[in-house]
Parts: sequence; C-alpha cells; structure tokens
Amino acid sequence: MKIGILPIGQIDSSVIGRVKESLDSVFPNTTIALIAETFPAPEGILDEDRQQHRSNIILDQVRNYAHKTSGIDRVLAIADIDIFLPPLSFVFGQAECPGKAALISLFRLKPEFYKQKPNVGLFIERAAKEAVHELGHTFGLQHCSNPFCVMYFSNSIFDTDRKQSLFCSKCYLKLETLMDETG
Repeated sequence: MKIGILPIGQIDSSVIGRVKESLDSVFPNTTIALIAETFPAPEGILDEDRQQHRSNIILDQVRNYAHKTSGIDRVLAIADIDIFLPPLSFVFGQAECPGKAALISLFRLKPEFYKQKPNVGLFIERAAKEAVHELGHTFGLQHCSNPFCVMYFSNSIFDTDRKQSLFCSKCYLKLETLMDETG
C-alpha cells in the first residue's frame, strides 16, 4: 500500500515532513511518499461572501489526479486555505469514503487562527490527526462515537485537540479488515 502526499499551493516542507512521520507511525505497513509535483492552488472556487473555498470541488480535482497516478493507492492533499462544505461553516478536511482521495486544510489548525501564540508542536499534532482521520475515511471508516479516537468527528478545534492521533481498538480492527480487503 502506498499513500502519496500532494501539496496544494505553497506548503512548508517541514510541515509535510512532520505529517509524513506521523503517518509512517500510524500506518506502519504502508509506504508514505511525498509527491514531487505541487498541485496548483485552486482558482475560481472561492465563495466571495464567505471568503472560503469549497472542499468538494478541490476533492474532485484530487480524485481525478489520484485516478491518473499509477503506483499510488491513496492521495492525501494538504492545502493552506480555508475550506467549507455546505451546510457546514467550515471543515478541517474531506475524503472519499471509501476511495483514493483525501484533503486536509491547515488553515484552521494553526493556533494563531484562534488568537493564540504560534505553537508548531500543537499545529503539527492537529495536522497529523486530521490527516489520519481523512485517510481513515478513504479505507471506509465512518465517524466513531469515542471522543478520543482519531475517527471522532471534529466539530471544533477542541474536538481535534481532545482526540488522539490513533484509532481506538474498534476502529483499528475495522481498518485492518478493510485494508486487507482493499490490498
């Protein structure tokens, strides 16, 4: 199994590297690779009233890219723009469930967004949790009722901070079964 990380626009390479390290530890029998090309920042999908980008349109672009890319089973796109999916006011990410494409946004994961001091460790931890969560969806995992499981739905940054970057035992067992089925 190979998961490719696809930057959308300009993303700090150290952030991508730290997210990759986290994914390596959560998915130990999977190759996590940085896709060498950078996907252009999306154009024409900004909702002017909201000043946010529609995540489903970006995810469609990532899905098309993923299906054209050989040798990669899943694509995790990382963007640094504010995204939403109606009727939600924002999302931290979105993924096909199941499927090949996942997307996370770093925009609302930064402590500075919440008028807090920069904290690189907290920021990376949040990004890793959202990356694992969205990749979990690509394997067919649904949201979990355990607020500490990485598959718990994050309605706010407080939910993201509370949950762990790992699957609960119930979701982990489902993931193992789903990964065996999908190869």
